[in-house]
Formats: sequence, structure tokens, C-alpha cells
Amino acid sequence: MIGKRVLGIWGVLSAIAGLGVASSASAQPVVGIPHEWQMDFPAPYTPLMVKVEQLHDILLVIITVISVFVLFLLLYAMWRFHASRNPTATATTHNTFLEIAWTIIPILILVVIAIPSFRLLYYGDKAVDAAMTIKVTGHQWYWSYAYPDQGNFTVESRILSEADRVKLKPNQPRLLAVDEEMVVPIGTTIRIIGTAADSMHGWTVPGFGIKKTVIPGRLNEGWINVTKEGYYFGQCSQICGNGHTYMPIAVRALAKPEFDKWVEQKKKSAGLLPTTDVASATPPATR
Repeated sequence: MIGKRVLGIWGVLSAIAGLGVASSASAQPVVGIPHEWQMDFPAPYTPLMVKVEQLHDILLVIITVISVFVLFLLLYAMWRFHASRNPTATATTHNTFLEIAWTIIPILILVVIAIPSFRLLYYGDKAVDAAMTIKVTGHQWYWSYAYPDQGNFTVESRILSEADRVKLKPNQPRLLAVDEEMVVPIGTTIRIIGTAADSMHGWTVPGFGIKKTVIPGRLNEGWINVTKEGYYFGQCSQICGNGHTYMPIAVRALAKPEFDKWVEQKKKSAGLLPTTDVASATPPATR
């Protein structure tokens, strides 16, 4: 009887703990990772990714129409010009109408594709009215994130060690979790300035629609505006050396008040906050 009571109490405590973990996970869900049997893009979490998906849908329709048309022409040619139907081959070598058509039509298709493509490139290239800037630097083999508008502190983000990977939390997917995420506020236009310290790297987060190649001695610019709280993940997309596969990108999006608290904590840890608001008086000189 006592054993059953102990097991019952333990079950209740486990359920409460499970609810706590579930509520924590629901407050900060892991939303930016691939899923099993996923067929399409990840869900968009920035305005830029929404436009990327829209362009993708347009291109999918165009390429489907082209593929069906070419398949029809192949089947028609196989039927119309089969040897049994044409024992004597035709001597026709040129058709002015066809040659003009298969030159002009592809040009028009490329123009239709180019206009929204150039618009999207321009839209994702420069941040308009950015509220803050984060400098992303690629290293062999980790990332660092500098916050010049928030006191100019830096966060270094490395993949979890082998020992830590054994005890992963619900918000730490395997081979994507890091010790320090890049933290951003939601609903805020953030300018991303990218560079590298040693070799080329690729800062890529699929759910944000951003892929920036960071190069030593050069600054590349992009922007994000995350619409939903949670954890988002990506990976280095440039083969940068033997540790390339161990350069995951983790971003944690918080509400603005929570982000401000995180900034104050980081500034305090970096010694950027003043110890007191009262100026110390100069002691009198001793004789």
C-alpha cells in the first residue's frame, strides 16, 4: 500500500513537471527546424520569407507549364514523325515562324521571372528604418554576435559539447543546439551586418529567408523581422573547413520586454553598466 502511494505521488509530481516543461516549451516553441517527411519550405517567420515563398509559387507554376508543354511536343513529335507514318523523310530544314517563336517566347518568360526576382533581391538587401543592428561574424568554427546599439557587447555561439548533447532539453535539437543563441526581439526590423574572421562562411536561417555569405574584410547586409516567439535554427552554408558541420545557427526570438531584460543581464555580465548613478566626491588632499 505504501509503495502504491509513493508511486502515485511520484506520478503526480512527474505529471506536474511535465506540464511545466510543456508550458515552457509552448512559451518558447522550437519552430525553426526541419521535420520528418517535410516536402516544402519551412513555414515563413519573416516578411522576407513570405515573399520568397510567393516567388517560389510563381516559378513553380511557370516551370510546370513549360514541362507539360515540352512533354506534349515530345509525344506529338514521336507520334507525328514516326518512321511508319513517314517512310520518306521530309526535306524541310528551316521554319522562320518557329525559329522566331522559340527565341522570343523564352525571352518573355525570363523577363516575367526577372521582374519579381529583382524586386525580391532589392527588398531583402537593405533594411529600411531598422530599429537595431547586429553584427554577425563567422569564425572557425563558431559564430559571434555583436550588439552595437545595446552597449556593444558580444555573444559567442558554439555547438554544444559532446557531454552536453547527451542531456538535450526540449528546445535543443540534436546538432543544432548551441550554448548561446543570438537573441532578437519580435516585431522589430533588425539590420544584419555579416563578416568573417578567417574564411568564408554562410549565415543561413531557412525560416527567415536569409542566406548571407560572410567574407573576411567585407561587410554584407541583410535584415530580419521575426513575427513569432521561439527558437529558430540554421547552419553554415559555405564549406569552411573540417568543422563546417559543427557551425549551427540558433536564434531565440523574445517579446520586447523580455529582450530588454536579456540585454540588461548581458550588459551587467560584460561590466557595461555603471556601478552607481552618484558621482564620487574628490577626497581632500592630505598635508
